[in-house]
Amino acid sequence: MIRPRETGYRDELLADGTVHRTYEDGGQEWRRRAPDGVVRWRDERGGTGTDELLGDRIVKRVLADGTVTYGRDIGYGRTLWGHGERLTVNRTSFGGRMGAVLAGIGIAGLAVTAAHLPPLSLTPEEEEELRQQAQSSSSGGGDGGGGDTGWDGGDWEDDDASWSDDDFG
Repeated sequence: MIRPRETGYRDELLADGTVHRTYEDGGQEWRRRAPDGVVRWRDERGGTGTDELLGDRIVKRVLADGTVTYGRDIGYGRTLWGHGERLTVNRTSFGGRMGAVLAGIGIAGLAVTAAHLPPLSLTPEEEEELRQQAQSSSSGGGDGGGGDTGWDGGDWEDDDASWSDDDFG
Protein backbone atom coordinates (compact mmCIF):
# COMPACT_ATOMS: atom_id res chain seq x y z
CA MET A 1 0.00 0.00 0.00
CA ILE A 2 1.22 3.50 -0.87
CA ARG A 3 0.95 6.35 1.64
CA PRO A 4 0.97 9.58 -0.36
CA ARG A 5 0.93 13.03 1.19
CA GLU A 6 -2.74 14.03 1.16
CA THR A 7 -3.69 17.59 0.23
CA GLY A 8 -7.34 18.55 0.37
CA TYR A 9 -8.85 21.38 -1.62
CA ARG A 10 -12.12 23.25 -2.03
CA ASP A 11 -13.48 24.84 -5.20
CA GLU A 12 -15.59 27.97 -5.46
CA LEU A 13 -17.29 28.92 -8.72
CA LEU A 14 -16.83 32.67 -9.23
CA ALA A 15 -19.20 35.06 -11.01
CA ASP A 16 -16.87 35.40 -14.00
CA GLY A 17 -16.99 31.64 -14.65
CA THR A 18 -13.56 30.88 -13.22
CA VAL A 19 -13.05 28.54 -10.32
CA HIS A 20 -11.00 29.52 -7.29
CA ARG A 21 -9.35 26.41 -5.83
CA THR A 22 -7.94 26.68 -2.31
CA TYR A 23 -5.61 23.93 -1.10
CA GLU A 24 -5.29 23.03 2.59
CA ASP A 25 -1.53 23.62 2.37
CA GLY A 26 -2.15 27.28 1.49
CA GLY A 27 -1.88 27.00 -2.30
CA GLN A 28 -4.43 28.65 -4.56
CA GLU A 29 -5.36 28.30 -8.23
CA TRP A 30 -7.71 30.16 -10.52
CA ARG A 31 -9.02 27.80 -13.18
CA ARG A 32 -10.99 28.16 -16.41
CA ARG A 33 -11.99 25.50 -18.90
CA ALA A 34 -11.19 26.48 -22.50
CA PRO A 35 -13.49 25.57 -25.41
CA ASP A 36 -11.21 22.61 -26.22
CA GLY A 37 -11.91 21.13 -22.76
CA VAL A 38 -8.45 21.82 -21.38
CA VAL A 39 -8.39 23.58 -18.00
CA ARG A 40 -6.03 26.55 -17.89
CA TRP A 41 -4.86 27.66 -14.47
CA ARG A 42 -2.62 30.10 -12.66
CA ASP A 43 -1.56 29.97 -9.03
CA GLU A 44 -0.75 32.43 -6.23
CA ARG A 45 3.00 32.23 -7.01
CA GLY A 46 2.59 33.25 -10.64
CA GLY A 47 2.80 29.71 -12.00
CA THR A 48 0.61 28.78 -14.96
CA GLY A 49 -0.26 25.66 -16.85
CA THR A 50 -2.95 23.35 -18.13
CA ASP A 51 -4.75 20.23 -16.96
CA GLU A 52 -6.25 17.85 -19.50
CA LEU A 53 -8.26 14.70 -18.92
CA LEU A 54 -6.80 12.26 -21.44
CA GLY A 55 -8.93 9.19 -20.82
CA ASP A 56 -8.68 6.10 -18.62
CA ARG A 57 -8.94 8.61 -15.76
CA ILE A 58 -5.47 10.00 -16.58
CA VAL A 59 -4.93 13.75 -16.09
CA LYS A 60 -2.03 15.47 -17.85
CA ARG A 61 -0.67 18.58 -16.10
CA VAL A 62 1.68 20.76 -18.15
CA LEU A 63 3.52 23.64 -16.48
CA ALA A 64 4.45 26.80 -18.39
CA ASP A 65 8.06 25.57 -18.65
CA GLY A 66 6.89 22.39 -20.43
CA THR A 67 7.23 20.05 -17.44
CA VAL A 68 4.61 17.28 -17.67
CA THR A 69 3.16 15.35 -14.73
CA TYR A 70 0.43 12.74 -14.90
CA GLY A 71 -2.23 12.02 -12.33
CA ARG A 72 -4.92 9.37 -12.07
CA ASP A 73 -8.44 9.96 -10.79
CA ILE A 74 -8.89 7.06 -8.37
CA GLY A 75 -12.46 7.84 -7.35
CA TYR A 76 -14.20 9.56 -4.48
CA GLY A 77 -12.76 12.93 -5.46
CA ARG A 78 -9.17 11.69 -5.16
CA THR A 79 -6.36 12.14 -7.70
CA LEU A 80 -2.98 10.44 -7.29
CA TRP A 81 -0.02 12.32 -8.84
CA GLY A 82 3.41 11.35 -10.16
CA HIS A 83 5.16 8.51 -8.35
CA GLY A 84 2.35 8.40 -5.79
CA GLU A 85 3.88 11.08 -3.62
CA ARG A 86 0.79 13.32 -3.61
CA LEU A 87 -2.93 12.65 -3.36
CA THR A 88 -5.27 15.58 -3.90
CA VAL A 89 -8.72 15.22 -2.33
CA ASN A 90 -11.73 17.29 -3.34
CA ARG A 91 -13.40 18.38 -0.10
CA THR A 92 -16.05 20.31 -2.06
CA SER A 93 -17.72 17.35 -3.75
CA PHE A 94 -19.96 14.74 -2.21
CA GLY A 95 -17.63 12.05 -3.57
CA GLY A 96 -14.64 13.62 -1.85
CA ARG A 97 -16.44 13.97 1.47
CA MET A 98 -17.80 10.41 1.23
CA GLY A 99 -14.34 9.07 0.39
CA ALA A 100 -12.94 10.72 3.51
CA VAL A 101 -15.65 9.13 5.66
CA LEU A 102 -15.14 5.68 4.14
CA ALA A 103 -11.36 5.89 4.41
CA GLY A 104 -11.74 7.03 8.01
CA ILE A 105 -13.62 3.86 8.91
CA GLY A 106 -11.04 1.72 7.15
CA ILE A 107 -12.76 0.61 3.94
CA ALA A 108 -9.98 -1.38 2.25
CA GLY A 109 -11.19 -0.53 -1.25
CA LEU A 110 -10.04 3.05 -0.69
CA ALA A 111 -6.42 2.09 -0.03
CA VAL A 112 -3.95 3.53 -2.54
CA THR A 113 -1.98 0.76 -4.24
CA ALA A 114 0.57 0.50 -7.05
CA ALA A 115 -2.31 -0.30 -9.42
CA HIS A 116 -3.53 3.28 -8.93
CA LEU A 117 -0.26 4.91 -9.98
CA PRO A 118 -0.48 7.12 -13.06
CA PRO A 119 2.02 6.61 -15.87
CA LEU A 120 5.34 8.38 -15.38
CA SER A 121 5.43 9.28 -19.06
CA LEU A 122 3.40 8.81 -22.23
CA THR A 123 4.33 9.20 -25.87
CA PRO A 124 2.30 11.65 -27.95
CA GLU A 125 0.76 8.60 -29.65
CA GLU A 126 -0.29 7.09 -26.31
CA GLU A 127 -1.80 10.41 -25.22
CA GLU A 128 -3.76 10.65 -28.47
CA GLU A 129 -5.03 7.10 -28.07
CA LEU A 130 -6.30 7.97 -24.58
CA ARG A 131 -7.99 11.12 -25.95
CA GLN A 132 -9.69 9.03 -28.64
CA GLN A 133 -10.86 6.48 -26.06
CA ALA A 134 -12.28 9.28 -23.92
CA GLN A 135 -13.97 10.86 -26.93
CA SER A 136 -15.58 7.60 -28.03
CA SER A 137 -16.79 6.75 -24.52
CA SER A 138 -18.22 10.25 -23.95
CA SER A 139 -20.00 10.27 -27.31
CA GLY A 140 -21.83 7.09 -26.38
CA GLY A 141 -20.97 5.38 -29.65
CA GLY A 142 -19.94 1.76 -29.50
CA ASP A 143 -18.33 -0.12 -26.68
CA GLY A 144 -15.15 1.80 -25.95
CA GLY A 145 -14.48 -0.34 -22.93
CA GLY A 146 -14.36 2.78 -20.80
CA GLY A 147 -16.91 4.09 -18.43
CA ASP A 148 -18.17 7.46 -17.41
CA THR A 149 -15.21 9.43 -16.15
CA GLY A 150 -17.43 11.88 -14.30
CA TRP A 151 -15.92 14.65 -16.37
CA ASP A 152 -17.91 16.87 -18.70
CA GLY A 153 -16.02 18.67 -21.45
CA GLY A 154 -18.43 21.62 -21.53
CA ASP A 155 -17.74 25.22 -20.62
CA TRP A 156 -18.18 26.26 -16.98
CA GLU A 157 -20.42 29.08 -18.12
CA ASP A 158 -22.92 26.78 -19.87
CA ASP A 159 -26.43 26.80 -18.46
CA ASP A 160 -26.55 22.99 -18.29
CA ALA A 161 -24.49 22.83 -15.08
CA SER A 162 -21.52 21.30 -16.88
CA TRP A 163 -19.12 22.42 -14.16
CA SER A 164 -18.24 19.43 -12.06
CA ASP A 165 -16.51 20.13 -8.78
CA ASP A 166 -14.46 16.97 -9.32
CA ASP A 167 -12.78 18.40 -12.43
CA PHE A 168 -9.09 17.53 -12.49
CA GLY A 169 -8.23 16.99 -8.86
